[in-house]
Amino acid sequence: MSFTDQNQNLGENHSMSGRRPPELKPSTVKKIVFGIVAAVIVIYLGTTSFYTVQEQERAAILTFGKYSNETSAGLHFKWPYPIQDVKIVKAELTQRIHIGYRQVGSEAIPNDEEAMMITGDENIVSADAVVQWKISNIHDYLYNISDAEQFLRNAASSSIRAVIGSEKLDYAITDGKTVIQDKVREKLIELQSKYKTGIQIIDIKFQDIEPPSGQVAEAFREVTNAREEKNTKINNAAKYENDRIPKARGEAQALLENAEGQKKSRILNAEGDVAKFNAIFGEYKKNPNVTQSRLVLETLEKILPNAKIFITNSNSDTVNYLPLNELLRSGSGSTTTPPATTPPVTEAPQGGDAQ
Repeated sequence: MSFTDQNQNLGENHSMSGRRPPELKPSTVKKIVFGIVAAVIVIYLGTTSFYTVQEQERAAILTFGKYSNETSAGLHFKWPYPIQDVKIVKAELTQRIHIGYRQVGSEAIPNDEEAMMITGDENIVSADAVVQWKISNIHDYLYNISDAEQFLRNAASSSIRAVIGSEKLDYAITDGKTVIQDKVREKLIELQSKYKTGIQIIDIKFQDIEPPSGQVAEAFREVTNAREEKNTKINNAAKYENDRIPKARGEAQALLENAEGQKKSRILNAEGDVAKFNAIFGEYKKNPNVTQSRLVLETLEKILPNAKIFITNSNSDTVNYLPLNELLRSGSGSTTTPPATTPPVTEAPQGGDAQ
């Protein structure tokens, strides 16, 4: 390439680099601006007109800043801001706050300012509690309180102090924990209803109600152990009582029934004896001698069941002779007739006169 050709090329490049870019027409610029504005509007409408509510949430719709309605979980449409706005709260989620300590991960950090309080007998006690709550009314929750958690914390602390301040220390750390817990819950529910916070109190549970750490805590721990031992012995005694009393009542009932049976038996026997006596007495009145002899013989049979009985007539003036030895030797199963020299001896028949 010659020097002349190089100079020509440099001149052409210089002329091309100094050329002005082509100018856009006004109509083209307007179209571009309109397109950009339209795209921004579409993006804005898309991002402010649709919203999503999760499973444990509920949304409050505000029309020109005023509460209008609520929506549940799902994808919803609303008018773009500033016509309508949405506030999403965890209304379906059970939440909790800690009184007297803060939970940081798995570690519990004490908060003595909340935990320490005075009992009714002017002693100091440390109380830790957990309050479970959820949102029951979104309108009241959003408009009646500014900081729901702080309000609930203050209300719970106030309720605990009010209840424990009316109880004695010994009762608060032993038998009264459950009663105090119920009273605090009622008082806390009453405060939520009074101020219309839109908060529902599900439950409150005390973690610990105990005196401050140190020698005082150790002394009260011993008192608590002694009280628990006392309750154990009382329960054992009640168990023994419940075991023995039914048995004693059963034995007493058995004795009463046995006595009642004996009573009825004796009454019946007595009535039978009376009837028998009346019958004998009736026969006695008809024939006194026969009945009298019969009674004597029956009595002798009962008194001397194996004895031999000989009946003789002693009306005569002579002395009777009875050969008893010979009569007894003659045999127990037969009756021997006495000799002729003796008066006749006969056995008296049942109910008959002696001969």
